[in-house]
Amino acid sequence: VPMVAPGNVQVHVINSTLAKVHWDPVPLKTVRGHLQGYKVYYWKVQSLSRRSRRHVEKKILTFRGNKTLGMLPGLEPYSSYKLNVRVVNGKGEGPASPDKVFKTPEGVPSSPSFLKITNPTLDSLTLEWGSPTHPNGVLTSYTLKFQPINNTHELGPLVEIRIPANESSLILKNLNYSTRYKFYFNAQTSVGSGSQITEEAVTIMDE
Repeated sequence: VPMVAPGNVQVHVINSTLAKVHWDPVPLKTVRGHLQGYKVYYWKVQSLSRRSRRHVEKKILTFRGNKTLGMLPGLEPYSSYKLNVRVVNGKGEGPASPDKVFKTPEGVPSSPSFLKITNPTLDSLTLEWGSPTHPNGVLTSYTLKFQPINNTHELGPLVEIRIPANESSLILKNLNYSTRYKFYFNAQTSVGSGSQITEEAVTIMDE
């Protein structure tokens, strides 16, 4: 098998899901056989928004021939990763380069995990929600938009409310009685807004 590990491994993080890695080629005489290519092993160490450590699954990308540059797609935002590089000949892999640590920046969050509308009265509704399963960063706020829908399914004026990130419920007051409302709800990180979840509910007709 090859004798030495690739040197000078560098990682350039391009965005929250993509990084570029490059390395110096090993001297050909240390390959001890036919150079087939290089393998990059990489794995997520932890999410920076949740301190959970789970089973670490190593991923491997193979770059054929004498390439000294490769892209690592499909990374998770706001996470810490490690990688190393090995050279490959017909017999197997050489030793791994020292582990390199890199971090991906924040991304936009996934949609809130649920939106539930309860306790309808003549002029109020209670909203409850769950935080996104994948915050992909530090949540800064939620945005709620809602509008009435009339009997001919036309949409009325849109109201928008910003809600602090640590809230998980809200009572909406001063609504019209016996009116159907449509709600749009999403979460934000400093990067931007995530995908929204929608729901409809009706205030009651009379007490």
